Amino acid sequence: MSTETTTESEKAGLLSGFKEFLMRGNVVELAVAVVVGTAFSKIVDSVVKGFINPLVGAIGTQDLDKYSSCLRGPCEIGADGTINEGVPLNWGPVLSASLTFLITAAVVYFLMILPMNKYKERQAAKAGPAEVPKTEIELLTEIRDALVTRQTDGDGEPVPDASVAPQRSGGASIEK
Repeated sequence: MSTETTTESEKAGLLSGFKEFLMRGNVVELAVAVVVGTAFSKIVDSVVKGFINPLVGAIGTQDLDKYSSCLRGPCEIGADGTINEGVPLNWGPVLSASLTFLITAAVVYFLMILPMNKYKERQAAKAGPAEVPKTEIELLTEIRDALVTRQTDGDGEPVPDASVAPQRSGGASIEK
């Protein structure tokens, strides 16, 4: 029976630890970012294929995936799409992916990052200036000043140290 309670408490500990991990701000923000980014990438792909590709197609083929160059010799492509001769360099898909990335990055920056930074700046301005921690030298100076004021009265005269017991009488005396 004690093994059953141990496993139940271990499961409860694991679940509470997992819940704590999920509830951290960074994990939740990251999950939201992945979901939004996935949905947004479909929009950007549509913009690239429906708007950018036709603009590029005005000067060449409408499909960026078909842009290529031949590195060595004339490239001969068979009817089935296989390369018979030459070394082709397909730079169209790279250009398409680069445009998709740049558009996605620009939209994320201007619509998400920049407004969030402005919001954080406003919140920091409302909170007021943050207290700057004292340096080691400042702390040591304060301790020294406190010790000096403790050892002297207000007139600058030394105050006898109460922590030292008075000397016993009957011993050797230094005074004449």
